[in-house]
Amino acid sequence: MIYLDYSATTPVSYDVLETFNKVNKEFIGNPNSLHSLGVKSKSLINSATKQISDLFNVLDSEIIYTSGATESNNLALIGVALAHMKKGRHIIVSKLEHPSIYKICEYLESLGFSISYVNNDQEGLIDFEDLKHLVKEDTILVSICAVNSETGVRQPLKMIRQIIKKENTNCIFHSDMTQALGKIPVNFHDVDLASCSMHKIYGLKGIGLLYKNSRVSIMPLFHGSSASATIRPGTPPVALIASSAKAIRLATQDLDRRETFIKRLNEKIVKELSNYEGIVFNQTKYSIPHILNISLLNIRPETFIHAMEEYEIYLGTNTACASKELSSSVLAIYKDKKRASTTIRISLSHLTTTDEINRFLSSFKIVYNKLNDLVSK
Repeated sequence: MIYLDYSATTPVSYDVLETFNKVNKEFIGNPNSLHSLGVKSKSLINSATKQISDLFNVLDSEIIYTSGATESNNLALIGVALAHMKKGRHIIVSKLEHPSIYKICEYLESLGFSISYVNNDQEGLIDFEDLKHLVKEDTILVSICAVNSETGVRQPLKMIRQIIKKENTNCIFHSDMTQALGKIPVNFHDVDLASCSMHKIYGLKGIGLLYKNSRVSIMPLFHGSSASATIRPGTPPVALIASSAKAIRLATQDLDRRETFIKRLNEKIVKELSNYEGIVFNQTKYSIPHILNISLLNIRPETFIHAMEEYEIYLGTNTACASKELSSSVLAIYKDKKRASTTIRISLSHLTTTDEINRFLSSFKIVYNKLNDLVSK
């Protein structure tokens, strides 16, 4: 099997899974219970949270555990909107976001909020002048992802934050960092809110986090009896939280070395596929090498992906949450519907081997030529 869909989800690290299993066996108490077993579980959560907060140089209280990035995005956008609606009802997002952001925006519009979509340039970067123009006195939130999930374009969050705060000091800045964490260095201090998901960094599914600066207030989306967790009440998943600390620590090690290796794999693929007619590359100079997006202009993406499955090679289309749909990100950058409707996403990892890429390229040639011949007839 050759897995090249790491941006959709990653295999669980053995060390992370080992931590999860060990904690599940040894820490059976409810962290909200007052007895010694509960105190033991609560202590482990505090220790794991301390590890995470130290890695990001933030306060323990600024880490909120969620079920994943989609919930974190909901909590960030809806939570801010409801908490600050008396100050304004204007929100700005980019045209390069994960589908969950747009679904949330649709919901907020139904509640009477106004959504503006900031433009980007031909390289995929946010148009700073347009952003500056859009931020008004009643703008309460801006949400721009750190790394686009389809094209890998990386945004300069620190610069974006400076523009936002210069125009409106009280405007809150959120970033979906799901595709950034574990691939590039991330700095939570560049934003007010940040969403992450563990299954993208070799952790377990069902656990994510929202970084919330202590100065930012948000409205809880859930209500319960836990006095110690007012933003997201309920029984904390001890084993998932402990394993998350391990996943983050492992995923943020050796980033430079891993990126150098992945870049060589990316360049090898690009060099080989550049020889094919009917293939265009949807990457810019700001794309990280972990995500390589191409368009097969004459072949349906789902047909190609299923054909590659016969060789036990697994690829993605745009995002896992928007398969079979038009790539909004490719459309936003290239303004080409044909290109945006025929995308394939090849996502790489430090676990990917050169041999796997060689085998992928060999199978790609067979499948592409076969399908291209059928289209030509």
